[in-house]
Amino acid sequence: MNVNGLSYWENCILRYRCFDVHFGMLKQMENRAPSDRRKTPTPIMSRYTIAGRRSSLRRKEDQEKGGYIDRYGNGLFIWVVLLFVMNIFDAAFTRLILDRGGHEVNPFIHWLIVTCGDHFISWKFAILSGSLIILCLHSEYRIVKPVFYFITVIYSVVVIYQMILITSF
Repeated sequence: MNVNGLSYWENCILRYRCFDVHFGMLKQMENRAPSDRRKTPTPIMSRYTIAGRRSSLRRKEDQEKGGYIDRYGNGLFIWVVLLFVMNIFDAAFTRLILDRGGHEVNPFIHWLIVTCGDHFISWKFAILSGSLIILCLHSEYRIVKPVFYFITVIYSVVVIYQMILITSF
């Protein structure tokens, strides 16, 4: 039986060679790149942390999972500055209230005041700074924005309460 002017065996050999060529091309395509660079997430700290260009996660899949970026936006900077300012007000108002005969309600800060005296402010800033660095590094994860909102609300309530206490003395 002749198909395309070739015998049965010639057609089988031709099909095998086409399959082999096609399979060989697939093998070559698989071996083009050693692996997909996106299989491993971007590390928290790398050489790109300082000189990188990634300012957002582009793929929807990456945005849903979260990840690390190299450059942070102005909105995050504003949140961080706002929290630092509220921390400064909190420390200053705490000092004022303590000087006027009040006492610290937070047991950890009370322990710092008893142990370190006026140096509790340094510890307070160190704790907040470390926490904000961790939050900034993880800013592209879904849970971080609500944490920023929660911390801001708590600090706002504390500072407003301290202002009420100071005006009532």
